[in-house]
Amino acid sequence: MSGITYVRGDATVPSVKGVKIVAHVCNDMGGWGKGFVLAVSRRWPEPEAAYRAWHRGRAGNDFGLGAVRLVQVERHVWVANMIGQHGTRTGSKGAPVRYEAIDTALARLAGHARELGASVHMPRIGCGLAGGTWTRVEPLITERLTGQGIPVTVYDHGN
Repeated sequence: MSGITYVRGDATVPSVKGVKIVAHVCNDMGGWGKGFVLAVSRRWPEPEAAYRAWHRGRAGNDFGLGAVRLVQVERHVWVANMIGQHGTRTGSKGAPVRYEAIDTALARLAGHARELGASVHMPRIGCGLAGGTWTRVEPLITERLTGQGIPVTVYDHGN
């Protein structure tokens, strides 16, 4: 039992009470424009602006695989930009997903969620354009979040 709640719907519209973190995976190249980030940007401009500024300043900050930045977008809603994919295309080194980076980012996310007393909401991170498989990602979420008592809801977009 993973402890993850699965629902049909939009992860940018979590329908629970309390503080919420909408978590998603970004690439390490500064690219923002395909996949779930489009839904994030349609709802809130701040996460994209914060990601781009974080990438621009990467010489002097922690931008890189495994890093996490939280951006407050509403009174009780934060977006977690997690760097969990290298590049944007599948090539000789395989799919862009980096499971170790997602694992590191989830461990960091757990600390933020505990501090805020927040639940975590996400699509099937790392499994869309990043090319990962849910059978590899789900156990990381279970170990780093639900196994630590942090409620997680995963959203499958309904038709």
